[in-house]
Amino acid sequence: MHTTIQHDHRSSKATFWLILTTVFWGGSFIFNKIGFREIPPVTFLFYRFALATLLMGILCLPRLKRFNRRTLRTGLLVGLALSATNLSFVLGVSGTSVSRAGFLNNLFVLLIPLLCFAFWRERLDRLSAAGLVLALAGLWLLARGGVDGFNKGDLLSTLCALFIALHIISVSKLLRDEDIYLLSFVQFATVTVVGGTLDVLSPSGPLSVTWVSLGSLIYCAIFPTVICFTLQNTYQRYTTPTKAGLIYTMDPVWSMLGGTLLLGERLTTEEWTGCALIFAAVVLPLSVKRLRERQLGIDYRAEGAAAD
Repeated sequence: MHTTIQHDHRSSKATFWLILTTVFWGGSFIFNKIGFREIPPVTFLFYRFALATLLMGILCLPRLKRFNRRTLRTGLLVGLALSATNLSFVLGVSGTSVSRAGFLNNLFVLLIPLLCFAFWRERLDRLSAAGLVLALAGLWLLARGGVDGFNKGDLLSTLCALFIALHIISVSKLLRDEDIYLLSFVQFATVTVVGGTLDVLSPSGPLSVTWVSLGSLIYCAIFPTVICFTLQNTYQRYTTPTKAGLIYTMDPVWSMLGGTLLLGERLTTEEWTGCALIFAAVVLPLSVKRLRERQLGIDYRAEGAAAD
């Protein structure tokens, strides 16, 4: 009885903190968009992760004795996937609305089982397949809606969903017993190097930075980067992947609300319908899977308890 109560408490606590991460992630769309008004996207990416690397490095000082070649090698490999994710993210958000980018990025939930089927022949269930069909219908409506239709920013945001899926898969396939904080530090440093290199190769001239863009940069470095990575790695193990996936679908909802209320973005009827179909494509399969888990009484990962 005591164990059940403890598990329920951990699961509820995990739900709260994971929902908070979606708020921070949703906010990153808005603050990136604001920062891009004065700081070019690649330059913004570089400074964001340079600051995040510095902060994570400070957090990792007591852990440096655990640093080894395996951590470095794994961090570099996963960091390259994270670099591709964030590079396509900033370029995508800079070229489309945050509402469209948020829903397109969320396609990663459907792409993970598709990639696992393609590369490892893991079973692709009917629910995920149906979700993919529904998502394609949503993409078609997005392509028809808006002033520019399905533009370059939309394409990059969809590509970002692919890289998010690849990053998540690489983490699950490569991570073993490494220190999560040290691994995050190496990942952030890798993105910093990639972003800095690209920024040098494509100079944008002198910057004129105000407190607004600086505040956006600081927000993106701290909240959706350092804090979200820490919260996700700490608490996701105390819930099921399906439940975590459902929680993460709130991310585009926050970005859409922020884009509408703070940036004054407006979507056409076809765009709203397309976003709704993409959202349904992600939520409906996860909801059915979650219902099955509840019927079986699955709400807590035993391995999470062992790792605590």
